[in-house]
Amino acid sequence: MNGLVVALAVPAVAALLLVVARSLVTDLVAARVGTATSLVVAVLLLVTWIGHDGDGYAAEIDLVWVRALGIHLHLGMDGISFPLLLMTALISALVCWALVDDPPAGDNATPGLVGLVMVVLTAAVGVFAALDLLLFFVFFELALIPMWFVIARWGDPHDPVGRRTAATRFLLYTVVGSAFMLVGFVTVWALTGTLQIPELAERGDVLDGGWALFAACTIALGLAVKTPIWPLHLWLPDAHAKAPTVGSVLLAAVFLKLGTYGLLRVLVSVLPGPARDLAPWLGALGVVGIVVAALACLRQTDLKRLIAYSSVGHMGFVVLGIATLTEIGVAAAVFASVAHGLVTGLLFFNAGSLKRRFGTAEIAVLGRGLYARMPALAVVLGFACFASLGLPGLAGFWGEMMALRGAYQASAGAGDAGLGPALAAVLLVGALLGVLLTSAYFLRIVRRTLQGVPTPHEHDLDLDGSERGIAAVLVVAVLLLGLAPGIVMGVVEPSIPAILGGVR
Repeated sequence: MNGLVVALAVPAVAALLLVVARSLVTDLVAARVGTATSLVVAVLLLVTWIGHDGDGYAAEIDLVWVRALGIHLHLGMDGISFPLLLMTALISALVCWALVDDPPAGDNATPGLVGLVMVVLTAAVGVFAALDLLLFFVFFELALIPMWFVIARWGDPHDPVGRRTAATRFLLYTVVGSAFMLVGFVTVWALTGTLQIPELAERGDVLDGGWALFAACTIALGLAVKTPIWPLHLWLPDAHAKAPTVGSVLLAAVFLKLGTYGLLRVLVSVLPGPARDLAPWLGALGVVGIVVAALACLRQTDLKRLIAYSSVGHMGFVVLGIATLTEIGVAAAVFASVAHGLVTGLLFFNAGSLKRRFGTAEIAVLGRGLYARMPALAVVLGFACFASLGLPGLAGFWGEMMALRGAYQASAGAGDAGLGPALAAVLLVGALLGVLLTSAYFLRIVRRTLQGVPTPHEHDLDLDGSERGIAAVLVVAVLLLGLAPGIVMGVVEPSIPAILGGVR
């Protein structure tokens, strides 16, 4: 039995059962079912990867789906997709576990919400495993509608109009982006007669010329919305601010990675020639996003919006790594994506805990001196802030450092396939400025909320129940990747040549 196919089917079946039998399932049972299902997916992926002989794609399956159009049910995972698949399953399990002690408002609402999370998990597994462009697109779109419902139905209870507006903006941006991406996929099919990603990647530089560049531009535009790359990030802050904790964590840890993964798997490997042409633009927009997002964070008064803008900056480092078209840049993109999912997931879980207690994430309302008032929550929040600003020894450090190293190599002429030396040097300086600004706004949060003379509040309740367990899991994961980055790098590195094969 193919472990990857089972991992794809299990959450889909769970979602169907939860929706059909939602009136018979209690909130607690639904949350536990979602947690258990996600863990089963994680175990299936891990066992399948361990049993892989290292040649080609693990658990590859290739069945004809629509013969007339040459569309295949083609799935497989390699060192680029496996870390993202495993991280997605872990985050989904933690999201469902959080609902054990924090069920959504409404009678028996948890089964529906968990069912949507399972649909998102199914879609994400499908995207990361798809080796056919149309199959990639189908799974890419499958995740959109559930997230609209998560934000619009269970978002900020104090602002029903705002949460629906944020959800609709998210949907419109991503649907329009997907339309551009589909145009690019159809153009690739018209030029080559195939939609098979491995076959297209093996052809190397055969996709070149004006129409290939057109396809690359439309695909890059569609993926840029999801990543999001500045200035196509405008849907993100409101979506995070109005989403429930479940939605914020899924958006940050899973959804943004669908875009960055697509840039690697589709743009760079399938269209290497046009990717070289677009690399300077991607790198420049990524670095502008790093700086602009950091400046925006310095002005934020709402903790959730601040974390949302910080995601734009962190994704900028991922895009910079991809744009260098170097091996260390690709490694940086994958590692930083996984690290961002864990660290920002931890930040949003903590922001959600604070908002649940205080009814808002406004920094002024949270008050000062959280170390004295809620020590466990404050320590975890401080830990997440230091991990996100890139403190050495924590997961956030390595991805940013390798992206900077890739830009440095390009500035020295070693990676000029993507960025010219002069532009790479300018982008390196801009990214370093972003590092300084990132440290400034996170240290500002630590000073304004965790430190200072305590301002006691009636809702000063420390981490409890599932909050402690979730924090422990993510803290351990962030420490593990920070102290032993080889856990991820050893998986990623063998698959990098296949991604960059056509660029060389």
